Amino acid sequence: MTKTVAVLNAMARPLLEPRLPDWIEPRWFTSREELAAAAPAAEIGWFDTHHLGPIDEIVRSARHLKWLNTLGAGVELFPLDLLRERSVAFTNGAGLNAITIAEYALLGMLTIAKGYRDVVRAQDRHEWLHDAPGKGELYGSKALIVGAGGIGRRVAELLAPFGVAVTTMRRTPGPDDLGPDQWRARLGEFDWVIVAVAATEETRGMIGAAEFAAMKPGAAILNFARGFVIDTDALLETLRDGRLGAAFLDVTDPEPLPADHPLWSFDQVHISMHLSGRSQETLIVRAVDRFLANLDRYAKGEPLSHQVDLALGY
Repeated sequence: MTKTVAVLNAMARPLLEPRLPDWIEPRWFTSREELAAAAPAAEIGWFDTHHLGPIDEIVRSARHLKWLNTLGAGVELFPLDLLRERSVAFTNGAGLNAITIAEYALLGMLTIAKGYRDVVRAQDRHEWLHDAPGKGELYGSKALIVGAGGIGRRVAELLAPFGVAVTTMRRTPGPDDLGPDQWRARLGEFDWVIVAVAATEETRGMIGAAEFAAMKPGAAILNFARGFVIDTDALLETLRDGRLGAAFLDVTDPEPLPADHPLWSFDQVHISMHLSGRSQETLIVRAVDRFLANLDRYAKGEPLSHQVDLALGY
């Protein structure tokens, strides 16, 4: 029986190897050098290379590749044009981080509303506060979720019991969503703007000076997409002008944020260092389960789940 070569990151090996079907010949890699050596033989690839460098040349060398998988939701670092040219199916990890990132969004909103950073600082000083530093409530507030995919939908679910009125924007809107040509005109209505769009050239700088000027005075913005979705210079300008109530930035541009960057110095800015998706112990478990389910579909010639639209970039 001829087996299908799958080149796989060894980070998933303890969970994945015992469950692989017998028609798969796994070749594990633990370094960029091992991946470079193994990739040319791959029909199936799970090439995630955290801290291992650019992926383009690796994918280009994998001329037998029919299906490439990644556990990341953002795919802007992959050579999408090449994959489309070679008709390679590409699946991503959209939604795998939705639970933990949505919880971070709720954490950020409550931290801002209750002024909880000041409570923590008072404890560090061994100081007993006699009044609450934050008087805000989520109840009765209004939130706009820009990008209602897996993360955005989960945020909306978590906010419902808190009495937050949620409006969602999607590139392809459903009956209850705002479309890409509608949300900007409504920005002045919302106390919270939560950004969770896909990382594409289309979304680069989509929130800039005009969008900040249109927001409700004192509103807060939270970014869980990519740092480049928000124009950093425009953000700094609106922070200096005092128009923005707060910013909770899980992602920044640039990233990592240099120690001398001015964003660190604003008291109303909360920087969570791209940690929201890492604040869990289940990502690899969920990624392996999804990969195995797709292996079954692949064997049967069925469409793979969570397949990236290589033209749209997500």
